[in-house]
Amino acid sequence: MKKNIINVLLLTAIIITNYSCSKLKEQVLDESPTTGLSDIQIADGLIAPVYARLPDIFRHTTLFALQEISTDEAILPYRGGTDWGDNGIYLSLHKHETTSTDPNIRDTWNLLTQEISRCVTAINSLKLNKSPNAAIYSAEARGMKAFYNLLCLDLFGIVFVKENGDDISKIVRGADAVAYIKSELLAVEPLVSSTTGPGRLTQTAVWGLIAKLQLNAAVYRDIYATAYQFNDADMSDVITYCDKIIAAGQYALSPDYFAIFGNDNHTNKELIFVVDQRANLNGHNRLAYFSLSGDQYPLTAFPSANGTDGPAITPTFYDSWLAGNPGDPATGDPRFFKQNVSMDTNPGDSCVTDFNIDRGILRGQQYGLIRTNGVFEKCVSGGYKVGPLFNKSRSNPTLPVNFSKFIDFSVAGSNYSTGFRVEKYEFSRESVSGRNFGEADISIIRLSDIYLMRAEAKLRKSTADAAGALTDVNTVRTSRTAYTVQPNLLPAISLDLLFRERGFEFYWEMMRRSDMVRFGKYEDAWTEKTNTDKNKRVFPIPVTAIDAASNLVGFLKQNPGY
Repeated sequence: MKKNIINVLLLTAIIITNYSCSKLKEQVLDESPTTGLSDIQIADGLIAPVYARLPDIFRHTTLFALQEISTDEAILPYRGGTDWGDNGIYLSLHKHETTSTDPNIRDTWNLLTQEISRCVTAINSLKLNKSPNAAIYSAEARGMKAFYNLLCLDLFGIVFVKENGDDISKIVRGADAVAYIKSELLAVEPLVSSTTGPGRLTQTAVWGLIAKLQLNAAVYRDIYATAYQFNDADMSDVITYCDKIIAAGQYALSPDYFAIFGNDNHTNKELIFVVDQRANLNGHNRLAYFSLSGDQYPLTAFPSANGTDGPAITPTFYDSWLAGNPGDPATGDPRFFKQNVSMDTNPGDSCVTDFNIDRGILRGQQYGLIRTNGVFEKCVSGGYKVGPLFNKSRSNPTLPVNFSKFIDFSVAGSNYSTGFRVEKYEFSRESVSGRNFGEADISIIRLSDIYLMRAEAKLRKSTADAAGALTDVNTVRTSRTAYTVQPNLLPAISLDLLFRERGFEFYWEMMRRSDMVRFGKYEDAWTEKTNTDKNKRVFPIPVTAIDAASNLVGFLKQNPGY
C-alpha cells in the first residue's frame, strides 16, 4: 500500500520532460506510512490530480492563446509599445510565425503531457484500491487520458499511447491516433457516471468528445491535406452521439446566453463538460480581465480588480458580424452584446447602487465606476458614481477609453484603446481578488455545440440533410429568449454560413482555430496575417521536449515546417 502513496507523490512526472511549475495547487503528502488513510481517501487522492491542471491548460496564456490569438478572432499587439510584448510571441502567434521556443507552446505541451502521465498513474494505482469509487475513478482517468490526447492531437498532431508508468510512450499520428482515442472513449463510455458532471467526465461528456473527435477525424487523419475527406461513417457517428445527448434530456439551451459564462454557472443546464472553477476549488481563470481596459473596474467590492488591455477582436472578425447582422449587430443578435451600464443610452444617469459591467463585445466610449486614489467615488445619495472612463492607469488621463474597430501592429493600432474588447466571462464576485481568481466554469462542451456539430455532420454527409441542419442552427439562434433582441430565422444554411454561426456562438471559447482548420479557412488572410503555410495548422513540438528525448533516436520528431 505504501507503493500507492509513493505513486501519488510521483504524479508530477511527465512522459518526456520534467515539469517545474511553481503553481501546483493540490496538497502533496509526505512519504509517511498509510496508517490512518482509507481506500476511499487514497482513491480520492489519486483522481484529484487527473483534473487538477485543467484550469492551467485552459489559461488565457496557454490554450486560449493557441486557439484564439492564432486566428482571425483575437489579436494582441504591444499595448502602448511595451505591454504584452513578451518578445513578440503574441505577434508571431497571430501571424503564424511561431517557433518551437515559444513559452506558451511549451507550457501547454508540458501541462498536457503531465496530465497524461497523472492519468496513467491513477489508472495503475486504482487497480489495487478497494474503494467503491475505484472503478469509476479508473474509468474517468482513462477517459481524461483520451481527452488530453485529443487536445495533443488537435494542437500538435500526435498522441501518446502509454499504459504503464514504467513504459516509454508510443507516439502515434493520423488514422492510428484517431482510432486509439476513439477506442479509449468507447471503453469508458459504459463505465463512467452519468450524474457527476459538469466538472467531471460523465457519459454524456464522453459522447460529446466522441462527436468532436469524429467531426474532426478527416483533419486528424491527414492534417496537411489540400481538401479534407469527410466520410459518411464519421458524420453518422457525430449525429448518433449528438442524438444521444439531446435525447438524454439532462440539458437545455440557456435562455440567458451570458448566464452560461456567469459567476454562478456551475448548475447551468446548458453545460455538459467544464473546467470546474468554483471558489471552493480555488478557481483562477483570468478570462474576464484579459481583454478589458486597465481603467475598467467591474466590481465595487474590489477596487484593484481591473482589466489588463489584452486582446481585442480583429476588424476581420467584427466584419463577419456585420455580414450576418446588417446594421448594428447589437440590435440583431443577443450573443453580441448585453447592456448593463445605463449610461450607454442615458448619459445623465451617473449614480448607481448596483453596478454591473456590460457583457459581450464592447465598442466605443466605455462608462464605469470612477476611481480616484484607489477608491471608487460615491454620490451624495450613497450610490457609486458612474461616468466616462479615461486611461488614468496608463498615465494618460485625458485619453478616453473609447474602443475602436481599428487595431493592428502599428504604433497607432497598438495603443490602449484600439480594438473592440470582449467581456464574455463574468468577473468573480466571491474570490479574494476578483481579477485573478475567476470562478465561472469554463465550457468545454455545451449543448449548443452538440446542435451545431450535428448540423455540420448533416451538411457534410454525401446525402446532405440541409433541412435538418437548418433546424438545428435555428434552434440555437432562437433559444436566447431572455432578451428582447432576437435574431431572425435563417432561411437556408451552407457550410460557410454554419462556420459564421459558430463564430457568433463560440467566440472567445477556444474553438476558433480548430474550426478554421476544419472549414479550410486557416490559411486565409486576416488582420495582420497573410501566411498561407499549411504546416502551421499544428504547432511546433517544443524544442525542450525534443532535446529531452534526444537519447531515444527517432522517438520525437519535429512537425514539418518548424
